[in-house]
Amino acid sequence: MPELPEVETVRRGLKELVVGKTIAQMSCRYPKMIVTGLKEMENRLPNQTIQDVKRRGKYLIFQLTDFVLLSHLRMEGKYFYYEDLVPERKHAHVFFKFTDGSTLVYEDVRKFGTMELLEKVDLPAYFKNKRLGPEPTVEDFDLTTFAQKVVQSKKPIKSYLLDQTLVVGLGNIYVDEVLWRAKVHPARPSFSLCESEITALHEGIIAVLKQAIEKGGSTIRSYSNAFGENGSMQDYHMVYQKTNKPCPRCGTPIEKMKLGGRGSHFCPHCQQVLS
Repeated sequence: MPELPEVETVRRGLKELVVGKTIAQMSCRYPKMIVTGLKEMENRLPNQTIQDVKRRGKYLIFQLTDFVLLSHLRMEGKYFYYEDLVPERKHAHVFFKFTDGSTLVYEDVRKFGTMELLEKVDLPAYFKNKRLGPEPTVEDFDLTTFAQKVVQSKKPIKSYLLDQTLVVGLGNIYVDEVLWRAKVHPARPSFSLCESEITALHEGIIAVLKQAIEKGGSTIRSYSNAFGENGSMQDYHMVYQKTNKPCPRCGTPIEKMKLGGRGSHFCPHCQQVLS
C-alpha cells in the first residue's frame, strides 16, 4: 500500500489543491527521504510554481516551472494540505510552504517514501532505467506483448505481476484480486498459462484497477486521499484478507499462503496449481 489506484486518487486530489501554487520554502525533518539531497531541494524549489500533478506507475510527478519533483509513497506515505495553521504531527516529515500561506505536508510512518528533483529533459530516461511496464489501460497495455513476455518467464505469475515490468501499478492487494478473477493460482509458473488465462489476466488487470480508481482506492490500515478521505474498494474485495471466508464464486473457503515473502489469498478450488 498504496498501489496505483491509491496513488491516482491522491494525484487527483493534489491536482485540485495545489496546482497554480508557488513554493516559498521547502523543509524536511528526515533528510534520507530526499534522494537528490536536501540542500539542493531547499535551494531550487523556492519560486517554483506547481503547473500540474501527473503519475507514472506508483510515482507522483509534480510538474514545476523549471523542474519535475518525483514522489514515491512506498508503504505509508500520504499528503495533507493546510490552508493556514499546520498542526504538530509525529510523522510529518516534509513541508512545502506556499506563497499564499498554505502548506502541503508529507507524512510517512515508516519513512520509506522518497522524493527527488529532476530536470524535465531527464524524466523519460529516468523511467526507462526503471524498466517500468505500460499503464494498465486499454490504450497502453497491449495483450500480444503481455502474452509474449508471460510465456517466456519461469517466475511465479504473482511475482512477475508484482515486479512492475509487465504492467505498472499492481501490488499485493490487486494481484490477488486479478488472479482470482482469472482463476489462476498465484504460484503457477508464468510459462504454464494458456492463451485464455493470459487474456483473462489482461482483462482483469484493466478492470480491477479501473474499478479501484473509481472507488477511490482501498483503505487498509491507514490509507487516505489528499482530502483525508478513505477509499471504498476494500468493500469489493473478493479474496484479499478473506481467509476462511467462502469464495464468492464457488463457496470454498479462501486460503492464504506465503509466496515470495508476501501473503497470497486464493480459492483452492477456482485457482488450482495445475491447469
